[in-house]
Amino acid sequence: MILRPGKTPGGAEVALVLRHVVKAIRARWPRVEILIRGDSHYARHEAMTWCEHNRVGYIFGLAGNRVLSAKIAELAEDVAVARALGEAEKVRRYGELRYAAKSWKVERRVIGRVEASPQGSDSRFIITNLAGTPRWLYESVYCQRGQTENLIKAHKLHLASDRTSCTSATANQFRLLIHTAAYWLLHTLRGLAPKTSFWRAAQFDTIRLALIKVAARVTEMVTRIKVALPSCYPHQTSWVRLAARATTLPP
Repeated sequence: MILRPGKTPGGAEVALVLRHVVKAIRARWPRVEILIRGDSHYARHEAMTWCEHNRVGYIFGLAGNRVLSAKIAELAEDVAVARALGEAEKVRRYGELRYAAKSWKVERRVIGRVEASPQGSDSRFIITNLAGTPRWLYESVYCQRGQTENLIKAHKLHLASDRTSCTSATANQFRLLIHTAAYWLLHTLRGLAPKTSFWRAAQFDTIRLALIKVAARVTEMVTRIKVALPSCYPHQTSWVRLAARATTLPP
């Protein structure tokens, strides 16, 4: 986890990060197929060109503009009419087009999603070099990045990794590394729970509050450490089982 300036990265910076990540993956698995999913700040000409030249699939969000809106104007009108005629409370349509910004050397495939609902109309765009129908690419490929964002949310919100209030960048980077170590500890602890257990899908703040921040009496002996939990602690069985599984892990 690297601390970087709080600004939108440029195309060269995005391409540099992708090169490092893909190189590390292919050093272990040279023939693996790689797909990069990201928000609109990844949709840089330099990054997409690098992916196209290095056998890497990508699907990125793309910020809307007047040109893109004009290209899907008929689709947006069709959606609005369909909802007005009572087709459904929320009507959604997909379309695709070829698009190139002024700084791009080639046109690329863009998927447009238009939706009309009681809250109004909404248009979203994604750009990709993948094959497939527009609806499948948007709903089943691009939107699946939500689980990845949940992992980032756990790191930032549940472990407060955004507390970088030191005056030194080095100190803030060290704090971020400590938060990342705590993330892996909780991730490992959650993975020790049985697959059908409540704890296997519990959020990190739940694990932290219910399993870790517990008052206990710790007695250090010659050959072992004894932890005495309160008699009214509601998760005694789960705590003991997780502790037993942890002792079987390799060093």
